Amino acid sequence: MSYDLFKVKGYELDCEQKEIVTSDAKNILVIAGAGSGKSLTIVGKIKYLIYKLNVMPSEILCISFTNDACNSLKSTIFNEIKMEIDVLTFHKVGLKILKDHSISFSIAESDLLDYIANEMINYILINDDFYKQVLLKYFKVCTLLKNTDKVLIKLMSEKHLEVKTLINSIITFIRLFKTNGYDYDYLKNVVSKEKKRFWNKKHFYFLLLVSRIFYEYESELSSCDKIDFDDMILNASKLLNKKTKTYSYKYIIIDEFQDTSNVRYKLIEALLNVTGAKFMAVGDDYQSIYRFAGCDLYLFLNFSNFFPNAIVYKIQTTYRNSYQLIKVCERFIKVNKLQLDKSLKSSLSLKKPIKIVYYADQKRVFIKLLDYLYNKGIKNILILGRNNDNINDILSKSFIVDKFGNLFYSKYDDMKIRFLTVHRSKGLEEDCAIVLSLENEIWGFPNKKSEEKVFNYVLSKKEMCPYAEERRLFYVALTRTKGYVFLLVNTKTPSVFVKELLLYNKIDLEILKF
Repeated sequence: MSYDLFKVKGYELDCEQKEIVTSDAKNILVIAGAGSGKSLTIVGKIKYLIYKLNVMPSEILCISFTNDACNSLKSTIFNEIKMEIDVLTFHKVGLKILKDHSISFSIAESDLLDYIANEMINYILINDDFYKQVLLKYFKVCTLLKNTDKVLIKLMSEKHLEVKTLINSIITFIRLFKTNGYDYDYLKNVVSKEKKRFWNKKHFYFLLLVSRIFYEYESELSSCDKIDFDDMILNASKLLNKKTKTYSYKYIIIDEFQDTSNVRYKLIEALLNVTGAKFMAVGDDYQSIYRFAGCDLYLFLNFSNFFPNAIVYKIQTTYRNSYQLIKVCERFIKVNKLQLDKSLKSSLSLKKPIKIVYYADQKRVFIKLLDYLYNKGIKNILILGRNNDNINDILSKSFIVDKFGNLFYSKYDDMKIRFLTVHRSKGLEEDCAIVLSLENEIWGFPNKKSEEKVFNYVLSKKEMCPYAEERRLFYVALTRTKGYVFLLVNTKTPSVFVKELLLYNKIDLEILKF
């Protein structure tokens, strides 16, 4: 066996990675910690299948969640083996299956639901006598019949932010409804259940609006002979279950499996049934941060229940973070007990990797911090925000920002600075990371906006640990750095997460003053 068989991008795979690469198990779950080289392991597995087991490239299917992730993985695979294999998003897998079955279709615009929801609330339903009352009752506004129109117009104007939040909640509910594969009968039952509640009819009124907008959305899709992405995946699964077409895949590998929804799971299940392929899923439950996009972490935590005779492997050596940082992060993330046990290790060492910087004026402190980093020779920086709007918390006349989130600081033209939300940063790393606006507010970090109980109808089971998903999101933020991570913390209202770090990890934290 060639020594180079266990090398990817010039790096030799470690013992845990080699065990996964050579495993012949039917179903494999790989729990890969942050910075542990999961992509190298996936490419190493493909390399082993082709060069050692003589599997044809056309017999391997890789699935990831974004086009960027697929392109990156495909490029690495080609550089290693000089061959093309199928590396597709779930949507493109669905698209391929529909085309293979000669199904003609047109994909709806990605913002169609947003457009319909806004049009219905702002222009159509406010002119419908029944839904006028529904909207007013949702906002707990009492009126006389003769002044309903006047009161409603005033409400839509004065409470435009609350109306916008309502619209966004309806859109989120419908997307979760579809990505979990529910049908219209389920929605009718949910509405009927809420109608019977004597106290607090807010959820009932919300669901009436959901039902009306969902009906309009589905009608628009039907009249234009279009399907959306969830329809495409669901229809592809149904076609596979008919077994009218054969597929040559012998190995199916899925990255970021912790982000799988029920609709995607059904597609995986159908693919495995029709192909008889061996299956490897790779992911990290510590980094599951898409519950409100339909992710069902239960599929990851209970993998063996869905994929019989599964073997679980762990990659527990991180090549990104220092030993000191991963111990702080591990102590923080393990507060949530509903997780698969693992303990990361690292040969890297860095004293006090977490730096806390308090601010009263965040824009001033941010500039001081950049000057400090530049003088330390740190020029590649990833700026992380809980929300997109957090970039406005640091911008001043000293900066120009482009549409990709790149910041250009007038004082140092050789600094590479990029702003991303923590969600978008997953999978990325940089020499240094700065987390913004850590404050104990509704829109702070953790985001404390209460989750309406009505979403329990379309969300995966609620976790008992407070702010469970926000905790995982903060874990992602802390582990993006190859060196230090700087936390910008509101002096008057510091984030509860920062307070927790200070309480239990003083030896590995340092407070900087500017």
